[in-house]
Amino acid sequence: MKLIGRTLLVAQLLFLIGPLLLLALTALSAGETLEFPPDGLSLRWMARVFEIESFRASFMTSLLVAVASTVFSLLLGLPAAYAFSRYTVPFGEAIRLFLSSPIIVPGIVVGLALLDFVVVPFALDPIGALLVAHTALLIPYSVRVVGASLAGLRVDIEEAAVLLGSTRLGAFRSVVLPNIQNGVMAAAVLGFITSFNQVPVSLFLTGPGVSTLPIDMLAYVEATFDPSMAALSVMLAVLSLIIVFATERLLGLSKYV
Repeated sequence: MKLIGRTLLVAQLLFLIGPLLLLALTALSAGETLEFPPDGLSLRWMARVFEIESFRASFMTSLLVAVASTVFSLLLGLPAAYAFSRYTVPFGEAIRLFLSSPIIVPGIVVGLALLDFVVVPFALDPIGALLVAHTALLIPYSVRVVGASLAGLRVDIEEAAVLLGSTRLGAFRSVVLPNIQNGVMAAAVLGFITSFNQVPVSLFLTGPGVSTLPIDMLAYVEATFDPSMAALSVMLAVLSLIIVFATERLLGLSKYV
């Protein structure tokens, strides 16, 4: 049984990691087109990625939107998580379900809904539209991760601070927040990665001259079939894995998600 279990584990790992390994080999191709097996090995396409102006511009857009939407989602999600954790909220389950809808509903539906009922009526520019959409998408993650952190914090510690003369806000700032800072940072990392790599929602909201990196990659691969796209994909995948592994090592991300 141990042998069967280990064999199945190796098979699952190969199924998950195998495509990334093949993509990495393709990214190192010395040929002119995307092919496997590669026609020799070279780092030329890795360097080529940094020479494409549209990639640099869309990377900065994705970075700006990811950082800003992560901050706003925490500012909105942290009070919501605290309220759910400490108080009996009227229609709490209905509100929880509503807040979870961006996770449950397919991203392409969320993107279309935001386009019709938020972006167009309020005439938002592409950056504003992306910021609003990504913030709405990340709030459920903030509520869930921060809520898991709050669930492990004893209420009587906070109550003791209040009994000793602290205000509720002071107790939250000096007692609660320091004890859940790992959960908040984990929510920030998860939100940043989710926003940066978001495709379905961003697909409806980018406009002329404004595009996120994943959308720009889709447009590039429609017109060009060189290994630079594989090189960029591998670099983004490796960067995401490094961030996740570092977060797990330092904060214990798996405790909150």
